[in-house]
Order: sequence, then structure tokens, then C-alpha cells
Amino acid sequence: MTDDIAQHYRQIITALGENPDREGLRDTPKRAAKAMQFLNAGYQQSLEEIINGAVFESQTDEMVLVKNIELYSMCEHHLLPFIGKCHIAYLPDGKVLGLSKFARIVDMYARRMQIQENLTREIADAVQQVTGAKGVAVVVEARHLCMMMRGVEKQNSSMTSSVMLGGFRDNPATRQEFLTLIN
Repeated sequence: MTDDIAQHYRQIITALGENPDREGLRDTPKRAAKAMQFLNAGYQQSLEEIINGAVFESQTDEMVLVKNIELYSMCEHHLLPFIGKCHIAYLPDGKVLGLSKFARIVDMYARRMQIQENLTREIADAVQQVTGAKGVAVVVEARHLCMMMRGVEKQNSSMTSSVMLGGFRDNPATRQEFLTLIN
């Protein structure tokens, strides 16, 4: 598969007017192919595989929050990265998730071509699915290179998306506590 992707990159380089055989570009198609495979590795993973049984019984019923999980994803419209952070909170209902699994969930979904709004929803739904929580809240804040490097070229713009499920959607005080804690 790497060779097929590399051949396409070689064609793109040629179509842009460059010589893919010159010294600086000779290995670029293969490097770019490997980079693209890495940046989209989430397609090769499943939620069950990354959770790997790390859901544990607990009497905790107060909010659990994991902040500032960095993420790198690929805009499906321009194939340019967006870079940011994710905040996840949930209200346990007899089960808690191993801490590192939050970062793994973020990475699995971020390493796919998509829009930020869908990424935010996928993360929230995944946490809900594996924990059975009474509520899940996810906020993603990111800067999009498709807006910074092309088009309107606005360097300081960022986007915030959120998904609130269960207790975070239904209870304004719980939602406000979450939003206060992440700011």
C-alpha cells in the first residue's frame, strides 16, 4: 500500500511542475506516503482494541475530567492538519476508564480524515459507549491550517466545538462546572 500511495505523490509532484527525481525530492513520495499512513492510522484501530479491558468498577459518581489532551487531525476538505486540544469529562455510573485510554480514544478518532465537529461527537460517543456514564462532555479547541495557510489566511483564528450528553446536557449546573474547570 505504501508504494501505491508513493506513486500518487510522485504524480502530484510532477503535476505541480517539479522533478521528483531531483536529489531533494527523490525519496519524498515514499516519506509522504508513510506520513499520510501514520496521520490516518485511526482507520486501522478499533475502540475495543484500544480500551483493552481498562474499564474498572468504582463507586465514584462525581465528575472526572481529563484536560488538554493534544490532538492532530486531518481536515477532510483540504487534507491539511488541524491541531489542538481536547477536554473530556464524564459522570461515572459504577465504572471508570483507565486514564491513558482517553488519550488513545482521542488519537484513534483524530487520526482520520474528518471535520472537527464530527471528531468531537465521535469522542463523546466512544466515552459514553465504553463507560455507560450518566453524562459525557467533550470540548475540542483547534487551529486549522486550511484556514491559516490558504483561503482567508487568518493566523490567529481557532475553532471550539462541544458535545454534551446525559447529565451535561440536561443539568445546566453540571455543564457550567465543566466549562469553568476547563477555562
